[in-house]
Amino acid sequence: MSFLTPKLGIDLGTTNVLVFVPGKGVVINEPSVVAVAKGEKGGGGKKGGARIVAIGAKAKEMVGRTHDDVVAYRPMKDGVIADYRVTEAMLRYFIKKAMGWNPFKPIVLVSVPAGVTSTEKRAVIEAAVKAGARTAYVVKEPILAAIGAGIPIHEPSGRMVADIGGGTIDVAVISLGGIVASTSVKCAGDRLDRAIADHVKKQHNLVIGDKTAEELKIKVGSAVPITQELTMPTKGRDQVSGLPRTVELSTNEVAAAMGRELREMTQAVRKVLQETPPELAADIIDNGIILTGGSSQLRQMPELVYRRTGVEAKLATDPYYCVARGTGIALKHLGTYQKSIIAKR
Repeated sequence: MSFLTPKLGIDLGTTNVLVFVPGKGVVINEPSVVAVAKGEKGGGGKKGGARIVAIGAKAKEMVGRTHDDVVAYRPMKDGVIADYRVTEAMLRYFIKKAMGWNPFKPIVLVSVPAGVTSTEKRAVIEAAVKAGARTAYVVKEPILAAIGAGIPIHEPSGRMVADIGGGTIDVAVISLGGIVASTSVKCAGDRLDRAIADHVKKQHNLVIGDKTAEELKIKVGSAVPITQELTMPTKGRDQVSGLPRTVELSTNEVAAAMGRELREMTQAVRKVLQETPPELAADIIDNGIILTGGSSQLRQMPELVYRRTGVEAKLATDPYYCVARGTGIALKHLGTYQKSIIAKR
């Protein structure tokens, strides 16, 4: 019977949810956004009469474009569940979508940040089981990122991974299949977007949305100043006149806007290096720091980490998919990775 049991790996991120099916790869890659219609107060028997209108890509299209009765938001905050009921509904939607017509309940493995508490772990497991999983496992993101990046985590050698997502940067030193030193800081891609939006508002009196700020970060942003700058015309609403206006922004201005947040992120890497035993620290100098996660793809990110730590940093292959790929590999070899699995139900 067990061979009939389907398996799903879920990279449950603050900004995106990736679902990995062993043998097929990533089958779903959608924003972790849910659009909720606020009903009449106390109506409908649901929490405040709230009704879920859309989930994922459809819900993201509604962000900043809905009327007052529909709110599009993220039920995950800083990599953990902020709204349990909505997260459960979101997981149910993604599990159902990935499974299709399969009548069997799947074994689900979900990623969680390195600094997750036991209560937060339980919340993820319960949400997955209620959403239709037969059994749910949770594994810390740096372990999955390392597995997905092809790092031999079971060797008696120190390996360092910095997984930079939307909500958190998870940094860990891994040896013999376990985490030796780690930290999880709630400063990553989303905070960079917010810093850009704040800068544009303060310096140019222009109000821009999260989507525009993210576009600026991706198209012209850099972790360190560069000589050949890129520019992007940025549209927004003038704070004084209230009318639409366009300003031209360059790479180094965007880099300066993100400076404080980038410092906080590299500080997390330094903190873990300082807590690493000397023998393993020597291994890390030889092996370098592996960067994974969507936000690690910011221009010159490895260079910034190298400048702040003195240790060479390398971008993993397909850094955005490392955690999702790691869930698939861990599911395939559950016995091998038993030590790395931190909870199960």
